[in-house]
Amino acid sequence: MINRPIRTEQEYEAALAEIGKYFAAEPKKGTPEADRFDLLALLIEAYEEQHHPIGPPHPVEMIRHRMRTAGYTQADLAVLLGSRARASEVLARRRRLTLPMIWKLSRAWRIPAEALIEPYRLVGERRPRATANAARPRAA
Repeated sequence: MINRPIRTEQEYEAALAEIGKYFAAEPKKGTPEADRFDLLALLIEAYEEQHHPIGPPHPVEMIRHRMRTAGYTQADLAVLLGSRARASEVLARRRRLTLPMIWKLSRAWRIPAEALIEPYRLVGERRPRATANAARPRAA
């Protein structure tokens, strides 16, 4: 029984196994079982945030997800962004989202702007090379 912060993967697995039984029969609020469930959920969440962080979603994947879940098509995206070519380039990661595009997607399709502003590389774009001068501190 876990009664302290989870520190190892083995303790994490044990906590998951213990909390699993509460999903089959959810405890009634105000009971010791409900308190135990809440405690386990907090401990598991804290461990996962530290050891299994989930990064922000890719902006284009957020758009694709919204299209799937809301039934939007690429043609709908084209209307929103102003052209079929622009919609195609965005979905193919050949064109970056601009601030006006982000604003339109956020307003019209209710995609959080924070999920769309994450920087990303375009197809075929290389990472900038680290130069020797970039690593040295500049003289004041």
